[in-house]
Amino acid sequence: MPTFEGLPGAVAVSHLRVYDWPTADGLRGGTPHLHLTCSEGYVVVGGTGSVQTLTASGFRQTPLAPGALVWFTPGTIHRLVNEDGLRIVVLMENSGLPEAGDAVLTLPPDHLMDPDAYRAAAILPADGSEADQERAARARRDLAVEGFLALRRATEAGDPEPLAAFHRAAAALVRPRAEDWRGRWRRGAVAASEATGEQLDAVARGDGGHLADARVHAEQPAAYGKFGMCGRLDVYRG
Repeated sequence: MPTFEGLPGAVAVSHLRVYDWPTADGLRGGTPHLHLTCSEGYVVVGGTGSVQTLTASGFRQTPLAPGALVWFTPGTIHRLVNEDGLRIVVLMENSGLPEAGDAVLTLPPDHLMDPDAYRAAAILPADGSEADQERAARARRDLAVEGFLALRRATEAGDPEPLAAFHRAAAALVRPRAEDWRGRWRRGAVAASEATGEQLDAVARGDGGHLADARVHAEQPAAYGKFGMCGRLDVYRG
């Protein structure tokens, strides 16, 4: 019987220290964005802050403090705000998809219409110094906050079209990646679900043979302090 090798349910986990860089509206924090096919969850382990979210239902701000669990579905624009040393364990559905580009930043519309312009603003230099990485991460964060604030103003004024236009642009930007994502999903979440189905079939037959294949996995982060969209990330291979 095949055994899925990733974390339970093909969930990805990382440790996040949310950026404390101030931006145009005086708040400190991360880069607003949405995911197209992945739900995301936060378990707050230190500090305080909030997550600002924007959906077709409107704007919302949810406080974050140690012990809080907050999660949201695809299409939720989210912006982390760091008030005092905010640290989070991040859980991502469909491990492998976010790393393959399942996120679109709320850049202003002129950056969303041209894939090359979007990539130039959104992708950090691969081999730059830490100072270069930080400058690029701050610049894209500030640009995404600009776009986010415009979307929020329009939504709160009762105009749904800018948010709907952002959704359309986001889907168009990632469309070329859909088949690659489908393969990753099949090797991850689908494989994990099918493994559980086979185990249930075995239990229904009174067959516990798969229990002899039990294994323990343990690892340390594969990378520490990566510049992510919302802060500095410690990430795992699993």
